[in-house]
Amino acid sequence: MEGLWEIAPGRGRKPAYDLDKIAAVVKATLQTKPPGMTHWSCRTMARSQGLGKSTVNKIWQAHNLKPQRVETFKLSRDPKFLEKMTDVIGLYLNPPQQSLVLCVDEKSQIQALDRTQPGLPIKKGRCGTMTHDYKRHGTTTLFAALDTLHGKVIGQCYQRHRHQEFLKFLRTLDKEFPGKVPLHLIMDNYGTHKHTKVRAWLKRHPRFALHFVPTSSSWLNLVERWFRELDDKAIRRGVFRSVRDLKASIDAFLKAWNDDPKPFIWTATVESITEKLSRCRQTLEQIQPGCTRPRTRKSKK
Repeated sequence: MEGLWEIAPGRGRKPAYDLDKIAAVVKATLQTKPPGMTHWSCRTMARSQGLGKSTVNKIWQAHNLKPQRVETFKLSRDPKFLEKMTDVIGLYLNPPQQSLVLCVDEKSQIQALDRTQPGLPIKKGRCGTMTHDYKRHGTTTLFAALDTLHGKVIGQCYQRHRHQEFLKFLRTLDKEFPGKVPLHLIMDNYGTHKHTKVRAWLKRHPRFALHFVPTSSSWLNLVERWFRELDDKAIRRGVFRSVRDLKASIDAFLKAWNDDPKPFIWTATVESITEKLSRCRQTLEQIQPGCTRPRTRKSKK
């Protein structure tokens, strides 16, 4: 009986490829590119390694490799990045007493797009359809302020986004929140927000306090998260035959949102963000030294 166990083969299907072949696929995916292309596909990798495309797909799934996907990013090179980020996150996690924190920004150049042919409605077994081409009927700019405590959004559409329109929006906020309650506005570094006339108006209204996010860090402004809700649920799949239709759709979404507002809760701390950015900068420095250093202005002689 002992001899039979030594002779009998083991049960189960044997692996078709050894560990060296799997390691070669993983290494080629991470460190090489196919000739004349930017990334590997299952078929190009299968032809290169002499495997089946299903085998390559299983290897990628086992190692969580997705060469067909890419995500965008940009590290801020603002010399006061840590100072500005700490200020903004402090308003989110520990807002001042007896005051309101508003995230303010513009969503510019919203296009009123009309489809060239009517789309088909959704039905069982088929999603809704719309043509890939469109007709442009003009644009509008939405100025919006998100109340971080209650989730309410104040918004107004304008044809342009100059300092004149920004001043009109500031006056709207002044009327929307009457009294002497301090208003802390979180916004980006767009030139309109720092115009001379805007600064003069703010000087006459001291209850407005501006807090600027670091450059290339729009993700710190929570109103950008609300803009994504607007884009996904009211604009991207909409059909607008005029700018008036587009404004009506934006106003309808604003009303529906404010009927049942839901605030966005910020949970990331300064330490966790700093640690993540440090790892990212270290990786980028290994690839291209000096690419993450802050920009300094050269003095004019």
